[in-house]
Amino acid sequence: MSTSMADRRESRLPTSTTEPPRRFARLRRHRRWLLALAVTALLAQMAVAMVTAAARQTPTIDEPVYVGTAVVYTREHSLRYNPEHPPLGKLIIGAGLVFAHPHLDAHATDDQTALGRRLLYESGNDPWRVMFWARLPVIVLTLLFGLVVLAFARELVGSVGGLVALALYTLSPDVIANGSLATLDVPAAGFVLTSAWLVWRARHGRPSPHLALAAVALGAALATKMSTLPAVPALLLLAVLSHSHSHARRTHGSGPNARRRLVAVGVAVGVTVGMALLAVAVVWATYLVVDPRLRWATPADVPAVHGLRGLALHWLPLPRPYRDGMRVQFGFENATWSGFLFGRVYRGALWYYLPAALLVKTPLGALALWLTGAATMLGVPRLRAAAPYVLLPPAVLLAVAMTGSRDLGVRYALFVPVFLAVAAAGVVALRPRPARLAAAATVLFVAVSSLRAFPYYLPYSNEAFGGPSMTRLRLHDSNVDWGQDLGRLADRLSERYPGERVWLVYKGSGVPSAYGIEAADPRKAPPGEVHGLLAVSDSSVAKADGRLAALLDGSTPVDDVGHSITVFRRP
Repeated sequence: MSTSMADRRESRLPTSTTEPPRRFARLRRHRRWLLALAVTALLAQMAVAMVTAAARQTPTIDEPVYVGTAVVYTREHSLRYNPEHPPLGKLIIGAGLVFAHPHLDAHATDDQTALGRRLLYESGNDPWRVMFWARLPVIVLTLLFGLVVLAFARELVGSVGGLVALALYTLSPDVIANGSLATLDVPAAGFVLTSAWLVWRARHGRPSPHLALAAVALGAALATKMSTLPAVPALLLLAVLSHSHSHARRTHGSGPNARRRLVAVGVAVGVTVGMALLAVAVVWATYLVVDPRLRWATPADVPAVHGLRGLALHWLPLPRPYRDGMRVQFGFENATWSGFLFGRVYRGALWYYLPAALLVKTPLGALALWLTGAATMLGVPRLRAAAPYVLLPPAVLLAVAMTGSRDLGVRYALFVPVFLAVAAAGVVALRPRPARLAAAATVLFVAVSSLRAFPYYLPYSNEAFGGPSMTRLRLHDSNVDWGQDLGRLADRLSERYPGERVWLVYKGSGVPSAYGIEAADPRKAPPGEVHGLLAVSDSSVAKADGRLAALLDGSTPVDDVGHSITVFRRP
């Protein structure tokens, strides 16, 4: 990791004839050791939190699809499953599954949901072991992205700012929760951040190598989730700015020359076009890794896309399965979904859903540091040039995500806590000592809030909204209850309610009987026969209607499992 300009300024200690220079050298060495110790401690606590969650949580709704697809990728070299997402994230998941050696009895008639269920529950595998190994590569990648957060912030404001950014990243309940799952959201956000950091580095170093690496990172983001596509024009624009600035710095003092400036702009545009082509090549490479022959037949149920979208899809220089996957995503966006926000069930989408969900699920101290840091970056002259690199990509991605039709969780905006952790580092640029002390106290408040949520990070909400146990009253789905606590429910029933009759309304991909839960669906039985324990996923409680609502009206809540499943007693 290179030493930042801020660190070099901090290291210019006054010299004196009465104090030998070696004393200052020892001081600098001690500072490096302290920095390394603090970084290690922050990453270690994050690793413990993620590994604990990965070991204790049953599969969330999306994970079996990705895990089953990853096995098919690596063994059959077939792209036929899960075309709505590109291959890279599932190849990363598959890297862990190599060590699990799962057996798979796949049927040609399986859809992707049946494939995942067959792998975990019908092929003789241990679902706990398979899921842990599938999640481990995402955990490792999440920790590595923490180093990118540290490096980016340190180059802007020095080591102290780097630690502030790393602390907010490693203590973010949303990053911890999603970083411990075999899903695609953290890898996609981290690759976009890495690309933005490398584009920034191109501004002050040799632009070509940094922009080439930035293109690879951007291609990795596109090859992980299609929702990162809106970041492409923003990052390419920033690449033009970085290359132009680097050229102007190298030719400083040579005098104004209109022809020279025109050539410089042309070179910058040419380099950026090359960057775009390299990113596209990375996407192609991920598909060819799965199937070098790129065998693909468009499924019959892929929706047709017309108008400007259809024209753009036709001309995009991307593999046909990628473009068909985009058609599937457009089909999802054209559907009408139901949502739940602050106790209200609604149909359709609310444009302010993601900001509201972030407000609920972000530690209060992090919110304060995000806003203060972003304002500081815009207001302090020496940080102003970096502001677009830190703030523009998440702003573009958030603006596009807010127009989406699926109000299902903050995971659709996970790039916000990732990027704004870097922005928050700007608080150390504030000169008054009380401001820095306040920033340190706020980071400590974030730490306390995050650690108190252990090990229930997925249903986290901040203190203003009642904490994790109250999130179910404000939000639903992957914000609270994504099917992760089926195993905990099994343990609770065997420990506290052995032998009792159990009814279950479970929202998830797990198979209850695989965890020792023998229960029936109360919605399929006459109401007069439903007596005993009624365990209901909190998303189902939030959106209950008809028969389930009537059953809950006559029941008393007696237990809470993982802040995602409520156990009722029905007389």
